[in-house]
Amino acid sequence: METFSIMNINLTDATMEETESLILQKITAKLDKETVIYFVNAHTLNTSFQNEEFTKTLNTADYVFGDGTGVRWASKILYKQEPRDNVNGTDLIPRILRDKRFSKCRCYILGATQEEITKAADFFKKNFTQWELAGFHHGYIINQDCSEIIKEINDSKPDLLLVGMGNPLQEEWIKKYRKDLKVSVIAGTGGLFTYWAGSLVRAPLWIRKIGLEWLHILSRQPGQKWKRYLIGNFLFIYRIFQEKKLRKL
Repeated sequence: METFSIMNINLTDATMEETESLILQKITAKLDKETVIYFVNAHTLNTSFQNEEFTKTLNTADYVFGDGTGVRWASKILYKQEPRDNVNGTDLIPRILRDKRFSKCRCYILGATQEEITKAADFFKKNFTQWELAGFHHGYIINQDCSEIIKEINDSKPDLLLVGMGNPLQEEWIKKYRKDLKVSVIAGTGGLFTYWAGSLVRAPLWIRKIGLEWLHILSRQPGQKWKRYLIGNFLFIYRIFQEKKLRKL
Protein backbone atom coordinates (compact mmCIF):
# COMPACT_ATOMS: atom_id res chain seq x y z
CA MET A 1 0.00 0.00 0.00
CA GLU A 2 1.23 3.48 -0.83
CA THR A 3 1.68 6.14 1.85
CA PHE A 4 1.55 9.92 1.98
CA SER A 5 2.43 12.49 4.62
CA ILE A 6 0.35 15.23 6.24
CA MET A 7 1.84 17.29 9.10
CA ASN A 8 4.65 14.74 9.44
CA ILE A 9 2.19 11.86 9.94
CA ASN A 10 2.60 8.92 7.56
CA LEU A 11 -0.81 7.81 6.27
CA THR A 12 -1.69 4.69 4.32
CA ASP A 13 -3.68 5.22 1.12
CA ALA A 14 -6.10 2.30 0.81
CA THR A 15 -9.72 1.45 0.15
CA MET A 16 -12.13 0.03 2.72
CA GLU A 17 -12.04 -3.33 0.94
CA GLU A 18 -8.23 -3.46 0.98
CA THR A 19 -8.16 -2.55 4.66
CA GLU A 20 -10.69 -5.25 5.54
CA SER A 21 -8.58 -7.83 3.70
CA LEU A 22 -5.44 -6.57 5.41
CA ILE A 23 -6.98 -6.99 8.87
CA LEU A 24 -8.30 -10.43 7.94
CA GLN A 25 -4.79 -11.43 6.87
CA LYS A 26 -3.27 -10.19 10.14
CA ILE A 27 -5.85 -12.03 12.25
CA THR A 28 -5.80 -15.32 10.39
CA ALA A 29 -1.99 -15.41 10.19
CA LYS A 30 -1.80 -15.61 14.02
CA LEU A 31 1.54 -13.81 14.02
CA ASP A 32 3.47 -13.21 17.24
CA LYS A 33 3.76 -9.49 16.38
CA GLU A 34 0.72 -7.28 17.02
CA THR A 35 -0.54 -4.91 14.32
CA VAL A 36 -1.57 -1.42 15.47
CA ILE A 37 -4.01 0.74 13.51
CA TYR A 38 -4.90 4.40 14.08
CA PHE A 39 -7.36 6.72 12.33
CA VAL A 40 -6.61 10.45 12.12
CA ASN A 41 -8.89 13.34 11.26
CA ALA A 42 -8.30 17.09 11.19
CA HIS A 43 -8.63 17.34 14.97
CA THR A 44 -6.11 14.54 15.52
CA LEU A 45 -3.65 16.20 13.15
CA ASN A 46 -4.15 19.58 14.85
CA THR A 47 -3.38 17.90 18.17
CA SER A 48 -0.24 16.25 16.81
CA PHE A 49 0.91 19.55 15.27
CA GLN A 50 1.11 21.03 18.77
CA ASN A 51 2.54 17.90 20.40
CA GLU A 52 5.72 16.40 18.98
CA GLU A 53 5.48 13.33 21.23
CA PHE A 54 1.98 12.60 19.93
CA THR A 55 3.31 12.84 16.37
CA LYS A 56 5.93 10.24 17.25
CA THR A 57 3.27 8.05 18.86
CA LEU A 58 1.05 8.14 15.77
CA ASN A 59 3.99 7.15 13.59
CA THR A 60 4.67 4.06 15.72
CA ALA A 61 1.48 2.51 14.30
CA ASP A 62 1.75 -0.06 11.55
CA TYR A 63 -1.01 1.70 9.63
CA VAL A 64 -2.55 5.17 9.98
CA PHE A 65 -5.63 5.90 7.91
CA GLY A 66 -7.12 9.29 7.03
CA ASP A 67 -10.60 9.95 8.38
CA GLY A 68 -12.91 12.64 7.13
CA THR A 69 -13.24 15.74 4.99
CA GLY A 70 -10.22 17.53 6.47
CA VAL A 71 -7.81 14.80 5.36
CA ARG A 72 -9.33 14.82 1.87
CA TRP A 73 -8.93 18.60 1.64
CA ALA A 74 -5.35 18.38 2.87
CA SER A 75 -4.45 15.68 0.36
CA LYS A 76 -5.94 17.67 -2.48
CA ILE A 77 -4.07 20.82 -1.45
CA LEU A 78 -0.73 19.05 -0.95
CA TYR A 79 -0.89 16.34 -3.63
CA LYS A 80 -3.63 17.54 -6.03
CA GLN A 81 -5.59 14.35 -5.44
CA GLU A 82 -7.79 12.90 -2.72
CA PRO A 83 -7.07 9.66 -0.86
CA ARG A 84 -8.58 6.59 -2.50
CA ASP A 85 -11.17 6.19 0.26
CA ASN A 86 -12.35 7.58 3.59
CA VAL A 87 -11.09 4.76 5.83
CA ASN A 88 -12.60 5.74 9.18
CA GLY A 89 -13.01 3.46 12.17
CA THR A 90 -16.69 4.24 12.73
CA ASP A 91 -17.52 2.66 9.36
CA LEU A 92 -14.67 0.17 9.00
CA ILE A 93 -15.07 -1.67 12.32
CA PRO A 94 -18.78 -2.57 11.81
CA ARG A 95 -17.93 -3.73 8.27
CA ILE A 96 -15.31 -6.07 9.70
CA LEU A 97 -17.64 -7.30 12.41
CA ARG A 98 -20.29 -8.13 9.78
CA ASP A 99 -17.84 -9.71 7.32
CA LYS A 100 -18.52 -13.46 7.19
CA ARG A 101 -14.82 -14.16 6.61
CA PHE A 102 -14.23 -13.30 10.28
CA SER A 103 -16.65 -15.91 11.62
CA LYS A 104 -15.96 -16.97 15.25
CA CYS A 105 -13.22 -14.40 15.76
CA ARG A 106 -13.01 -12.80 19.19
CA CYS A 107 -13.05 -9.10 20.10
CA TYR A 108 -12.39 -7.19 23.33
CA ILE A 109 -13.68 -3.61 23.67
CA LEU A 110 -11.99 -1.11 25.99
CA GLY A 111 -13.11 2.48 26.53
CA ALA A 112 -15.91 4.94 27.35
CA THR A 113 -17.66 5.08 30.74
CA GLN A 114 -18.81 1.98 32.61
CA GLU A 115 -22.43 2.64 31.61
CA GLU A 116 -21.60 3.27 27.96
CA ILE A 117 -19.26 0.30 27.52
CA THR A 118 -21.89 -2.00 29.08
CA LYS A 119 -24.46 -0.74 26.57
CA ALA A 120 -21.90 -1.00 23.77
CA ALA A 121 -21.23 -4.62 24.77
CA ASP A 122 -24.97 -5.37 24.55
CA PHE A 123 -25.07 -3.71 21.13
CA PHE A 124 -22.10 -5.82 20.01
CA LYS A 125 -23.75 -9.09 21.09
CA LYS A 126 -27.01 -8.25 19.32
CA ASN A 127 -25.56 -6.92 16.07
CA PHE A 128 -22.34 -8.84 15.42
CA THR A 129 -23.42 -12.39 16.18
CA GLN A 130 -20.74 -14.15 14.15
CA TRP A 131 -18.08 -12.63 16.41
CA GLU A 132 -17.57 -13.56 20.03
CA LEU A 133 -17.27 -10.73 22.54
CA ALA A 134 -14.19 -11.72 24.53
CA GLY A 135 -14.80 -9.04 27.18
CA PHE A 136 -15.14 -5.34 27.88
CA HIS A 137 -13.89 -2.69 30.31
CA HIS A 138 -14.37 1.05 30.73
CA GLY A 139 -11.61 3.39 29.58
CA TYR A 140 -10.94 5.39 32.74
CA ILE A 141 -7.66 3.62 33.43
CA ILE A 142 -4.99 6.05 32.23
CA ASN A 143 -3.47 6.77 35.65
CA GLN A 144 -3.97 3.23 36.97
CA ASP A 145 -1.81 0.15 37.17
CA CYS A 146 -3.10 -1.72 34.11
CA SER A 147 -1.47 -5.08 34.80
CA GLU A 148 -4.77 -6.72 35.81
CA ILE A 149 -6.59 -5.33 32.78
CA ILE A 150 -3.80 -6.49 30.46
CA LYS A 151 -4.03 -9.96 32.03
CA GLU A 152 -7.82 -9.99 31.62
CA ILE A 153 -7.50 -9.04 27.94
CA ASN A 154 -4.80 -11.63 27.25
CA ASP A 155 -6.66 -14.38 29.13
CA SER A 156 -9.74 -13.74 27.01
CA LYS A 157 -7.67 -14.49 23.85
CA PRO A 158 -9.09 -11.81 21.54
CA ASP A 159 -8.13 -11.53 17.88
CA LEU A 160 -9.06 -7.85 17.84
CA LEU A 161 -8.80 -5.21 20.57
CA LEU A 162 -10.74 -1.97 20.10
CA VAL A 163 -9.59 0.94 22.28
CA GLY A 164 -11.93 3.94 22.42
CA MET A 165 -10.66 6.59 24.82
CA GLY A 166 -10.36 9.54 22.44
CA ASN A 167 -7.04 10.90 21.31
CA PRO A 168 -4.30 11.27 22.30
CA LEU A 169 -5.15 9.04 25.31
CA GLN A 170 -5.99 5.89 23.35
CA GLU A 171 -2.90 6.09 21.13
CA GLU A 172 -0.60 6.74 24.09
CA TRP A 173 -2.13 3.81 25.99
CA ILE A 174 -1.72 1.47 23.03
CA LYS A 175 1.87 2.57 22.50
CA LYS A 176 2.68 1.95 26.16
CA TYR A 177 1.14 -1.52 26.39
CA ARG A 178 1.20 -2.97 22.86
CA LYS A 179 4.16 -5.25 23.61
CA ASP A 180 2.33 -6.69 26.65
CA LEU A 181 -0.84 -7.45 24.71
CA LYS A 182 -1.31 -10.82 23.01
CA VAL A 183 -3.68 -9.62 20.30
CA SER A 184 -3.32 -9.84 16.52
CA VAL A 185 -4.82 -6.41 15.76
CA ILE A 186 -5.21 -3.37 18.04
CA ALA A 187 -7.17 -0.35 16.79
CA GLY A 188 -7.91 3.06 18.29
CA THR A 189 -11.59 3.76 17.66
CA GLY A 190 -12.33 7.17 19.22
CA GLY A 191 -16.03 7.67 19.94
CA LEU A 192 -17.28 4.44 18.35
CA PHE A 193 -18.61 3.03 21.64
CA THR A 194 -20.58 6.22 22.22
CA TYR A 195 -22.53 5.48 19.04
CA TRP A 196 -23.01 1.83 20.00
CA ALA A 197 -24.26 2.88 23.43
CA GLY A 198 -26.82 5.20 21.84
CA SER A 199 -25.37 8.31 23.48
CA LEU A 200 -24.77 9.86 20.06
CA VAL A 201 -26.62 9.25 16.79
CA ARG A 202 -24.71 9.12 13.51
CA ALA A 203 -25.52 11.46 10.66
CA PRO A 204 -27.71 10.11 7.83
CA LEU A 205 -25.72 8.38 5.08
CA TRP A 206 -26.27 11.18 2.56
CA ILE A 207 -24.70 13.71 4.95
CA ARG A 208 -21.70 11.43 5.49
CA LYS A 209 -21.26 10.95 1.75
CA ILE A 210 -20.98 14.69 1.08
CA GLY A 211 -18.46 15.11 3.90
CA LEU A 212 -20.59 17.05 6.37
CA GLU A 213 -20.79 14.59 9.25
CA TRP A 214 -18.77 17.04 11.35
CA LEU A 215 -21.60 19.58 10.98
CA HIS A 216 -24.10 16.99 12.22
CA ILE A 217 -21.90 16.23 15.24
CA LEU A 218 -21.54 19.96 15.93
CA SER A 219 -25.35 20.37 15.91
CA ARG A 220 -25.66 17.50 18.41
CA GLN A 221 -22.83 18.59 20.73
CA PRO A 222 -22.36 22.36 20.22
CA GLY A 223 -20.93 23.01 23.68
CA GLN A 224 -18.34 20.26 23.34
CA LYS A 225 -17.42 20.55 19.68
CA TRP A 226 -17.66 24.21 18.61
CA LYS A 227 -14.00 24.95 19.22
CA ARG A 228 -12.85 21.72 17.54
CA TYR A 229 -14.80 22.37 14.34
CA LEU A 230 -15.43 26.11 14.00
CA ILE A 231 -11.91 27.11 15.00
CA GLY A 232 -10.04 23.85 14.50
CA ASN A 233 -11.06 23.30 10.87
CA PHE A 234 -9.95 26.77 9.78
CA LEU A 235 -6.71 26.40 11.73
CA PHE A 236 -6.13 23.02 10.09
CA ILE A 237 -6.52 24.40 6.56
CA TYR A 238 -4.22 27.34 7.41
CA ARG A 239 -1.56 24.88 8.61
CA ILE A 240 -1.92 22.81 5.44
CA PHE A 241 -1.33 25.85 3.24
CA GLN A 242 1.69 26.72 5.38
CA GLU A 243 2.98 23.17 4.87
CA LYS A 244 2.47 23.55 1.12
CA LYS A 245 4.52 26.77 1.13
CA LEU A 246 7.34 25.11 3.10
CA ARG A 247 7.47 22.23 0.63
CA LYS A 248 8.11 24.70 -2.19
CA LEU A 249 11.12 26.26 -0.45
